[in-house]
Amino acid sequence: MPRRSLAVLAVLLTWLAAVSAPAADASSGIDATTYQRTVDRAIRFLQTKAQAPDGSYAGYAGPGVTSLVTTGILRHGRSPGDPLVAKSLEYLEGFVRHDGGIYGEDTLYRNYETCLAIVCFSEANRDGRYNELLKNADRFVKGIQWDEDEEHDQTSTSYGGAGYGKHKRPDLSNTSFLIDALRAAGNGPNDEAVKKALIFVSRCQNLESEHNTTPFAAKNPDKGFYYTCAAGGSSQAGETPDGGLRSYGSMTYAGLKSMIYAGVGPDDPRVKAALEWIQKHYGLNSNPGMGDAGLYYYYHVFAKALAATGLGQIEDAQGVPRDWRRDLVEELARRQRPDGSWINENVRWMEGDSALVTGYALLALSYCRPEK
Repeated sequence: MPRRSLAVLAVLLTWLAAVSAPAADASSGIDATTYQRTVDRAIRFLQTKAQAPDGSYAGYAGPGVTSLVTTGILRHGRSPGDPLVAKSLEYLEGFVRHDGGIYGEDTLYRNYETCLAIVCFSEANRDGRYNELLKNADRFVKGIQWDEDEEHDQTSTSYGGAGYGKHKRPDLSNTSFLIDALRAAGNGPNDEAVKKALIFVSRCQNLESEHNTTPFAAKNPDKGFYYTCAAGGSSQAGETPDGGLRSYGSMTYAGLKSMIYAGVGPDDPRVKAALEWIQKHYGLNSNPGMGDAGLYYYYHVFAKALAATGLGQIEDAQGVPRDWRRDLVEELARRQRPDGSWINENVRWMEGDSALVTGYALLALSYCRPEK
């Protein structure tokens, strides 16, 4: 058996043991003092420099950033009644629509904004106060998913996906947010919307299988994921010379996480293939395939996906076992600015906004909590 196949087998056996044991998101390799100092400085920045008087963060961009940041704060121990959190929740409640969606007026991002809000309100729903809101929002995002209601059956490459209104086609990023929201609202792998979303996710992987008969995988069979298989296909990382769609880090982690949330197990060829790509491209200096574009989005999905596997270590391309949580905490601590924030010098996808990027960092750190 080839060395890399043995390495992947070892990872999968470790995963099988991890997922059959009680869930844990702790790592003994992390310095607890560094971790807590990094978190505390970030929340202090958000409280003193980033939150607007109305409770919003980057309100010029709609409610999405506020949902994302507030979720990050909640996951680090603040309660829904904490003034910092309560003000933001009140702001977000102002975006609840009669159709059940939670989005800005005339927005082109109804799925994105509503899905982030579902995750946020689910995190804050510790006394059931948001039960009805979440029920209605869940119905809304299912209603705008690309399926038979939009005259797309399973033969369509758009089927099961979610997207931005302005592009008029679904993409893996939005579909990943949709799966997060469906899961947060209590839907399991047997939910029809989750099953449909998994069909779309599988078709965005550069892996030919019974789940993916699109032409793209054969042109670039590297086993990672790209942005969308719909409307002719597209990758933010560009194309290969023969028209294949290049895989890249943030979408590969988003794809892996989405498959796990949709009930795909560690012995599935899609998961094995994604883990092979991740091992080959493991690293935190860049968003693999994209350089520094979308770096903090990458950090978030990196942590979320690896936490979902239950694995504490991943072998890198040199076969060295890496404590990914420790690596990530150290990288984020190194990159944190003196005022407690983070920012990406590459401003693509709004990562020049310190509130958004600090929200991504807090969410990533929430999957790296050290053992007490």
